[in-house]
Amino acid sequence: MPIIKKGTADQLEIRIFENREQLGDDAAKTVADKINELHQTQEVVNIIFAAAASQNEFLARLITLDIDWTRVNAFHMDEYIGLPVGAPQHFSYFLGGQIFNRVPFANVFILNGAPDDTEAECQRYSGLLMQYPTDITCMGIGENTHLAFNDPFIADFNDSKLVKVVELHDASRQQQVNEGCFDALAEVPKIAFTLTVPALLKAKAIYSMVPGPSKSQAVYHTLVDEISEKYPSTILRTLPNAVLFLDQASAEMVQESELQPVVFE
Repeated sequence: MPIIKKGTADQLEIRIFENREQLGDDAAKTVADKINELHQTQEVVNIIFAAAASQNEFLARLITLDIDWTRVNAFHMDEYIGLPVGAPQHFSYFLGGQIFNRVPFANVFILNGAPDDTEAECQRYSGLLMQYPTDITCMGIGENTHLAFNDPFIADFNDSKLVKVVELHDASRQQQVNEGCFDALAEVPKIAFTLTVPALLKAKAIYSMVPGPSKSQAVYHTLVDEISEKYPSTILRTLPNAVLFLDQASAEMVQESELQPVVFE
């Protein structure tokens, strides 16, 4: 699928496509190629997935490609705490419908959003991440530049933990309303589990799919502003093993401008 524009921001590779469908197609093929490459030298590939509307086209295409899913372990990167068991807003429920229940993974490791002990759940999931070191992280970027639920200023680029409980910024909660997951802000949980920034970035390869006009401001901050926890997604610019997939709508504020450190070919 043709790339409209390709470039870099510091070490981060940028690919811009005409629309979400082309973005999703290229991202899926890129991830599939990486999985198949890793399978040449290791038995199992461990992947972290994001639950968000930004991932829809990517996931829909990924499950159609030639991948030995029986040699893939799946994780997800965040989960609400306190929703009723089986609530459709659970991220594990979303990913179940998109991919977890649609291909024959070796294992699917789910964060429990209704634990008796939240700290014990953090330790359990951290243990799984250590037992099955991450090979690939597939993520989005939030409207406020969060990665998973690492919101601005809560994010810690040097976090000693792999999984933790966080209080969600209203901007993160409002995004869930904007995307139709909840009818009103009051319905969105205020706390959640999240994999930390270091946990997400331990992967051998990181792919960030960020389509749509609602993400244009976040993309601008990601690519232009100083690298800091003020805009957590700026950390992606430090990674030579990461690719940012954009469409024309999400890249609107950067693709026609001469902005440092963004350089287009």
